[in-house]
Amino acid sequence: MPVGEDSVIQATTLDRAFLDGSGDPERKHPEAHVTQPPAYLLSEGKATLQSSYLGSDRDDFPTEEQMRTLRRVPQKIPLKIFTIAFVELCERMSYYGTIVVYSNFINKGRVDADGNPTATSTGAAINPSSDDAQPGALGLGKQIAFSLTTFNSFWVYVVPLFGAWIADKYLGRYKTIFYSVLVAEIGHTILVVSAAPSVLDKPHASLGVFILGLLITGFGTGTFKPNISPLIMEQMPDDPLRVEEQKGELVIVDPAVTATRIYNWFYWFINWGALAGQLGMVFAERYVGFYCAFLIPLLFFLISVPVLIFCKKFYRLTPPSGSVLGPAVKLFVAALGHGVTANPIQTIKNWKKGDGWEKVKPSALGANKPSWYTFDDAWVDEVRRGFGACGVFMWVPIYWLAYRQMDNNLTAMCATMALHGTPNDLLQNMDPITLIVLVPIFDLFIYPFLRKHKINFSPIKKITAGFLFGGLAMLWATVLQHYVYKTSGYYETQDPDYKSPINVWAVTGIYVLVAISEIFASVTTLEYAYTKAPKNMRSLVMSVQCFTTAFSAALAQAFTPLTNDPHLVWNYGAVTIISFVVGILFYIAYYKTDQRESELNQLPTGHFGTAKQAEDVERHLSVAAERRASVNDEKKISSEPVPVAEKI
Repeated sequence: MPVGEDSVIQATTLDRAFLDGSGDPERKHPEAHVTQPPAYLLSEGKATLQSSYLGSDRDDFPTEEQMRTLRRVPQKIPLKIFTIAFVELCERMSYYGTIVVYSNFINKGRVDADGNPTATSTGAAINPSSDDAQPGALGLGKQIAFSLTTFNSFWVYVVPLFGAWIADKYLGRYKTIFYSVLVAEIGHTILVVSAAPSVLDKPHASLGVFILGLLITGFGTGTFKPNISPLIMEQMPDDPLRVEEQKGELVIVDPAVTATRIYNWFYWFINWGALAGQLGMVFAERYVGFYCAFLIPLLFFLISVPVLIFCKKFYRLTPPSGSVLGPAVKLFVAALGHGVTANPIQTIKNWKKGDGWEKVKPSALGANKPSWYTFDDAWVDEVRRGFGACGVFMWVPIYWLAYRQMDNNLTAMCATMALHGTPNDLLQNMDPITLIVLVPIFDLFIYPFLRKHKINFSPIKKITAGFLFGGLAMLWATVLQHYVYKTSGYYETQDPDYKSPINVWAVTGIYVLVAISEIFASVTTLEYAYTKAPKNMRSLVMSVQCFTTAFSAALAQAFTPLTNDPHLVWNYGAVTIISFVVGILFYIAYYKTDQRESELNQLPTGHFGTAKQAEDVERHLSVAAERRASVNDEKKISSEPVPVAEKI
């Protein structure tokens, strides 16, 4: 992160580190002070650098006793955050409004096997009010529909790696988001063309245009995704933990709790967009046709452009930080290399201990540090924490494997049940509806209740709960699919057009359980990606979180042979077992990380800049550490602040 001549050292949890234009203008060049930190911030006799000790005069940082006993609450959320959430709502409406009809567009045709028309020239149902009305366009079957929808899921979550790189290195998050919206809107326009009646008359041409639109839309969506969630959190002031009185009660205002609240409500906006798209477009395809189901999301998405333009002046924008990925990867490789021995078991033990990271710090290398070391010790700790978060994300594709069943398989299951006038792809809306109802309940009641009673429902525990609820959802799907086969007579007749008398609303339980699992797993990974990433790598770490979703789509392809009858029971059953087992193994693997959650959130913000700047920062941090050590030796807590830093 560049540091100007007029910058001051302020290492904080999130960043009020160097006044590069993104900090608080009211706090330019304060005289920095340090006071004795509480014991839980001391490690091997050496204090961890915290903003409350190296920054302005602060007497509101919680003591050790207060950290144990006081209730934690979030900061107030400024209005501008909701404008960014609205842009996400528009994007999600356009995305889910189109993908919800992909399955019918690809799978079902406009004529049946005997050449009898089953849909109009636009793909709409011939008799929309009929219980068995079914829109269709290309008629390519279940497997191709599953493959293309799964590829789309893979594509839109691979592209974020590129989108994050562009944002972090060249454009910044805002510009990347703006251009991504324009690209996605071009893709939506192509999708509308692919569904025009004259194009549908030539199925191969329609398929080609559709795939082109899918690719361009996915590229825009993918470059948008890793940048919108960091942008929304960066609108919050970078305050560290502080104690304040609220309604006669002393509480700790915690940035980590703030992140939980913001991402819960961010997800709430996402699901309003998803609900509007999914609910509206299934009726648009049924009554009007697919061109309408693609056109309405495009028109809604266009609203986001003037919102972004008008609100830009209110946003806090972080400039691109240059080439950060290279040094981060080099650090990672160097840290791993320090742990390598001839004994593989000892190597793994060394990596778990993390000694390699200590050996690659600038202070450890001294004059032997390479020329590309333009950062301080604190940045190394941040990078270590960021790679740790990426390790957590590597488990998440197994969770998404359960979620992926909603893309096509559950929609196909609904088509084989008693619809009673309900479109087969309408039931997907139970997922966003449940989230819209439950997110406020969790944020306003359940999570505050847990915090009030000192129950530490940490991110690792939440993600574990996400695995378990995903497994419960797939267990429900397994049992239901078995009874669909049984009551339809499919086990005896093998009739491909089988119909079960079970009411389609029996699927509701699956969607409700998946929604609960999302609150625990999906929302928490957004929070974890932001809070654990170095500030100048937030888009990149968020893109890794997105990429795990892409990997889950690729993993789902391995289950393609099980997506045809009569193997669907095995499909859901396998995902059930995998979700439960991996969820338990995940918590075992990250139990120690879970115990260090508060410590990880309190790491100081590192500095990344020129070699001279990094050297100056190291010198100032050493002075701070020495003075704190001196205070420790005297075994007293000074009531007067001790100055430790000056302007650079």
